[in-house]
Amino acid sequence: MDNIVSMNISTLILLLIPLLFSIFMIVSLLHVKKKNQLHTIFIIVFILLALWFIGLIAQIILSNKFNIDPIYFEYFIYVSACFTPVMIFFLAKIFTHTKINIKRLDLLLFVVPILSLIVLWTNDYHHLFYKYYSISMEYSEFGPYMFVHSFYSYALMIIACIMLIKYSIQNSGFFSKQSILIFIGALTPLLVNMAGYAGIISLSVYSTPISFTIGILCFALSAFKLQFFNTTPIALQKIVDRISDGYIIVNEDNRIIDFNLTFLTMLNIHSKIRNKDFYEFVKNSPRKSLVTFSSIEKTFQQIKEKPEQTIVLDQFDSTLNKYFSIEISGIVSNKNLLGILILFKDTTQHMHDLQTISDNQETLMEKERLASLGQLIGGIAHNLKTPIMSISGAAEGLTDLIKEYDSSIDDPEVNSQDHHDIAKDMSTWIAKIKTHTEYMSDVITAVKGQAVTLSNESDISFTVGELLKRVNILMKHELKNAIIYLNISLKTNEDAIIHGDVNSLVQVINNMISNSIQAYGGKPEENIDLIVEIENNNLVISIKDYGTGMPKSVKDKLFKEMITTKGKNGTGLGLYMSYSTIRAHFNGNIAVDSEEGKGTTFRIILPIS
Repeated sequence: MDNIVSMNISTLILLLIPLLFSIFMIVSLLHVKKKNQLHTIFIIVFILLALWFIGLIAQIILSNKFNIDPIYFEYFIYVSACFTPVMIFFLAKIFTHTKINIKRLDLLLFVVPILSLIVLWTNDYHHLFYKYYSISMEYSEFGPYMFVHSFYSYALMIIACIMLIKYSIQNSGFFSKQSILIFIGALTPLLVNMAGYAGIISLSVYSTPISFTIGILCFALSAFKLQFFNTTPIALQKIVDRISDGYIIVNEDNRIIDFNLTFLTMLNIHSKIRNKDFYEFVKNSPRKSLVTFSSIEKTFQQIKEKPEQTIVLDQFDSTLNKYFSIEISGIVSNKNLLGILILFKDTTQHMHDLQTISDNQETLMEKERLASLGQLIGGIAHNLKTPIMSISGAAEGLTDLIKEYDSSIDDPEVNSQDHHDIAKDMSTWIAKIKTHTEYMSDVITAVKGQAVTLSNESDISFTVGELLKRVNILMKHELKNAIIYLNISLKTNEDAIIHGDVNSLVQVINNMISNSIQAYGGKPEENIDLIVEIENNNLVISIKDYGTGMPKSVKDKLFKEMITTKGKNGTGLGLYMSYSTIRAHFNGNIAVDSEEGKGTTFRIILPIS
C-alpha cells in the first residue's frame, strides 16, 4: 500500500511539472500583444496538454478515493489525446509556410478525432476502443478501432515530423541548435509511443502526454528562445533567394549558418559551405582578391566590439572581373550579438556607368554649350530680322531719292527748296538706318559677350563679399542717375565660397538690377532689395523690386525664349542669357515671382558644397 501511495505521489509530481509549465506558457503567450498564427497554435496545443494533465491528475486522485473506474477519466483525457496530433500537424504546417488559410478540406482532419471520441464514449456498448482498460498499457486490451485511431494519429505525427525536420535542415543546417531541438521535439513523442506499442518499453497512460510536453517544450525553445520562428520561414527564404544582393550569416563561433542563393551565384560557389569555419572559407576561397583574411578578421573584431555599427568595404575581384560593395553588420537581439551579417552588392555596372560618365563628361559639357548657343542663334535671327528688313526698306527709299535728285539736277522747274526737301527725306531715311544699326549693334554686343562666356570654362572660387562689392561698384552710377536705392541684406557669412566665374555672375545680377530700375518707368525715390541667404544647402540671391511687374503670359515664357515687356526698347536677350549662364556655369537655376502692379522678384539659386 505504501509503495502504491509513494508511486502515486511521484506520478503526481511528474504530472504537475508539465502542467505548471503548460499553464505558464499559456499565460505568457496570451500576454503577447501582436499574436500571429504560430502564437495561436501554440496556445491551443498548450491548452490541450494542460487539460490532458488535469484529467490524469484527477484520475490518480479521484479514482481510488471515490472508487471510480479510471476509464471514465479517459473520456475527458482523450479530448486532448485525439486533437493534439491534429494541432501538431497544423503547427508544422504554419511553421513551414509562415501563415496558412484554413480551408474546408482541412476540417476533414477533425473527422477521425471526433469519431474516436464517439467510439470511446460508447465503448461500454461495443468495446471497439478498449476490450479491457488498464492504466498500464501492457495490461490493456485494444479493440479494432484503437488501431484506426492510432494509425491516424501517428500518420499525422510522422508527417509533421518530416515537415519540421526537412525544413530545419534546409534552413538552419543539420547540426544547428534549432535543428537539434526540432529533432528532439519531433521524435520524442513518436519514438516513445511506438516503443510502447511494440513492447520494447513499459508505458502507462501518463507517458504519452509527458513525451508530448517534452516535444512541445523543444519547439517552444526553438521558437521563442532562439527566435527561430520570427524569421518568417518559407516566405523569407523565397524572398532572400530572389533579391539581387547576396548575403551570408556567420554565428558567434565564426561558422557559416545561413546564406542565400544569390550569394552562391554571385561568387560562382558550388561547394557546400554551411557550418564551415568562415575564416577557413576565406583562406581557401579562390575569391582571395575579393575579401582578404586580414580585412575580415579586423572587421569582425570591430563588429564584436560595437555590434550596432555597419562597416562597408569596396573590393574588386580580378578573377570574376566584378566590383563589390560589402556591408558587414552585427545581428543583435536584446543587446546580445547573435551573429554577423555580410551583405554583398554587385556594383560592377554602377562602376562602369561612373567611368562612362567620367569619360564622356567633356563631350556632354560641349553638347550643352552647343545647345545653348543654338538657342541663342535662333533668338538672334528672330531679333535681327526686323531691323534688317527695315534697313533694306530704307535703302530702297534712298535709292528712289537718289534717282529723283539726279533727274532734277537739269530740271529748270526744280528750285532750291525742292533740293532741301529731297535732302531732308534722305536724312530721315539715314536716321532710321542709324537707329536700326544701333539696335543691331546692341544685340551683337550682348550676344558676343555671352557667346564668349558659354565657350570658356572657368572655375574660380570667390566670396559672397567680393561678389557684392563688384555689383555695388558697377551699378552705383546707374542707380544714382535713376535715383533708385539698392538695399543689400546679407543673411549669411560674407566669406561663403562660390565656385564659378565671378564676372558672369556679376553680369547676371547687374542685368536684373537694371531691369528692376526700368520697371519703375523713370519714377525716382524707389527701392530695390538685394538679399543673399542660405536655403536648403543653396545660396539664394534675390533681386526684388516693387514696380510694374509682368503679366503671366510673359512670365511663363521668360526663360524659354527671348521675350520682353519693354517693346522696341528691349530685346529679351538679357534674362534669357542670364538663365543660360546660371545653368551652364553654376549648375544653378533662376526662379521668378511677379504680379502686375506689385513688382517682381528674381531668385538666383546656386548649389554650395
